[in-house]
Amino acid sequence: MEKRNFFEEYLIMPNNLAEVKVEIVLPNYNSEAYLDETINSIINQTFKNWKLTIVDGNSNDETQRILQNYIRHPNINVIRLKKNKRAGFCRNLAMRSSNSDYVAFIDSDDIWDREKLSKQLDFMIKNDYHFTYTNYLPFKSEKKRQDLKEIKPANIFTYEKFIRNTSIATSTMIIKKSSIGNVKFSNTKICEDYFFKCKILKKVTYAYCLPKNLMRYRIRKDSLQSNKIRNFYWIWHINKNYNKMNFLNNLLSIFFISINSIKKYGFK
Repeated sequence: MEKRNFFEEYLIMPNNLAEVKVEIVLPNYNSEAYLDETINSIINQTFKNWKLTIVDGNSNDETQRILQNYIRHPNINVIRLKKNKRAGFCRNLAMRSSNSDYVAFIDSDDIWDREKLSKQLDFMIKNDYHFTYTNYLPFKSEKKRQDLKEIKPANIFTYEKFIRNTSIATSTMIIKKSSIGNVKFSNTKICEDYFFKCKILKKVTYAYCLPKNLMRYRIRKDSLQSNKIRNFYWIWHINKNYNKMNFLNNLLSIFFISINSIKKYGFK
C-alpha cells in the first residue's frame, strides 16, 4: 500500500459511511465491575451500523447477569464458552464469524468516545487506510477516577517502528477486514495483541493515527498487563518464537519498548 502524506487533505475517495459495516470484538471474563460502562459506550455511538460480538469465557454469575441485559439487543451477539479461554482465542473466534467491512476491538474495561467510530471510519475511508488507531487517555478508578496524561502515539507506524514502541492501543484499532485475512492473535497468556499487530503491520506496511483522544484506557492493578516484567517476558517470547528475532534484535526491542513504556506511564 502506497504511503501517503499524513497531513494531506482527506479528498482521496468519497465518504459514504451509510454503506459501511463494522464488527466490534470484545473478549470478556469476570468484568462485572466495568462491563456495563464499556457496552454502553458502544451502544451510544453516533455511528449505528455496528455489530458487537462478546465472547465470554464462562464468567461468574454477576457478569452473566449483566450480559443477560443485552442478549436481546439486535446489534449484540453474546457467545458463551463452556470454559475460560484466552483473549486471543476469543478475538479469533469473533473475527472468523464476521462479514463486516471493518473490525474494531475493545477490551471489557475500556470506554469509547461516542464519536469514536464515526470519526475514525471517516478518516479511514477518505484516505483509503487499512489500519488505524487513535490517541487515548489512561485513567485509574480503584478509589476515584484519576485521569493520567493523554497518550499521543506517532502519526505512522511500521513493523520496524512498532517492535520498539508499542503505543498502538488495542481498543483504539480499526482494521479493514480484507487486510486481516487469515492473521490471528497468538494463544499466549498475555501480549497476544502484540503479535497480531506485528503480523498486520508486516502485511499492510503502515498504520496511521487519527490524532484525537477517542478512547479511555483503564489501568487496573489486578489486570494481566499490570506486571511489567511479565509483559517483557512475553514480548521476548513472541519476538523469539513468532517474530523469529535473533538475540540482539530482541534485546533492542525490549530495551526500547521499556523506555517508551516509562515515558507513557512512568514507573508505576
